[in-house]
Amino acid sequence: MVSYSRRQFLRFASLSLASLGLSQFPLWQQGDRYGKVLAQGSSRKVALLVGINQYSSAPLEGCITDVELQRHLLIHRFGFNPKDIHTLTDSQATRQNLLDAFEEYLIKPVKAGDVAVYHFSGHGSRVFDPDPIPHLTRSDGTGLNGTLVPADGHLPNGYPSTGGTVKDIMGHTLFLLMSAVPTENFTAVLDSCYSGGATRRDFRVRSRQGGRQLEVSPEEKAYQEKWLSKLQLSREEYVRRYREGVAKGVVFAASRPNQTAADAPFNGFAAGAFTYLLTQYLWEQTGTPESAIAHIVPQIPRRFYQIPIYEVKPQSDYADRSVYFLKPSTPPASAVLTARTGQQANIWLGGLTPQGIAELEPGTQFTPLQGSGKAVFQSREGLVGTVTLEGNLQPGTLLQKG
Repeated sequence: MVSYSRRQFLRFASLSLASLGLSQFPLWQQGDRYGKVLAQGSSRKVALLVGINQYSSAPLEGCITDVELQRHLLIHRFGFNPKDIHTLTDSQATRQNLLDAFEEYLIKPVKAGDVAVYHFSGHGSRVFDPDPIPHLTRSDGTGLNGTLVPADGHLPNGYPSTGGTVKDIMGHTLFLLMSAVPTENFTAVLDSCYSGGATRRDFRVRSRQGGRQLEVSPEEKAYQEKWLSKLQLSREEYVRRYREGVAKGVVFAASRPNQTAADAPFNGFAAGAFTYLLTQYLWEQTGTPESAIAHIVPQIPRRFYQIPIYEVKPQSDYADRSVYFLKPSTPPASAVLTARTGQQANIWLGGLTPQGIAELEPGTQFTPLQGSGKAVFQSREGLVGTVTLEGNLQPGTLLQKG
């Protein structure tokens, strides 16, 4: 694992927190019934996945792919019911919709012992807060606070000549929302960055311009005050908790505080470099946050200049728990059959490494993990492959290449 100090992570927190039954057959054998059954076990598993490509300035390319990477992984590897995975993409992901959805899906229906996942792929930024809730001394002296940029997080007219307010969601706000989640089994994955710039070399960076000319909106400050009241937290108690570390569970971040996060081109598709490597690893491995980060860091190309990190709730053993607080409910796989029409079908290739995808050729065979038959690869668009089926393979069937 990449080492970092508590001081470094507290700064990261201020910037980036700115993350039943079945039939007698297991989910991976149930074919097209996978979307109609509930996940194994008595605990509910819910997720809110956010991806924004369509920003008015500096649009991105891989954030919707990130949402699909996570969605397929949670359904087919970790046994989530598709009905319990909620997505907000592009214009849906306004500031108000994001806050409402977090409350609606990750707070109101969740109980102690449930599993909750929040994923954000999009721009990050840093803006000025003239009256921060935690009166902490900024190590860089800027007074800037990290934010997540919603779809309506537009820069003011005339920026940078003139400033104004933006509709960003602060890390302080996310910390309060996380504090309100009723379960400790909470995971946030934040694939965004926090410094300036929009493009660099052969990839984009997930950062909208920011600076002292931009201030958080009055609505954002009022929303924070509402949650301080709901949580019955004094400012002093909030500061104490904020200084300790993350509010709940585990938070993964795509990069360290002052690094960019790559929105990267792969072989025929774009995705967050961190999200793609994380989900691909989890298709094949049963890992902890520590082992996942240790596996991913060496695979991030140096030109991206990002080092993913994670942090767990203080005084917890969550670093040694399974990612998402769950053991996978299916065996390792490289692909899953998602749709079938006659003998033609689509497969999702999210379990393959970038090299494995590059090596795909017409005629490559995929075989089911259980039963007979095969899927013969014909072509692909992004991470969706077209195959010809031999045998009675149904949607939901897990496949292995070769």
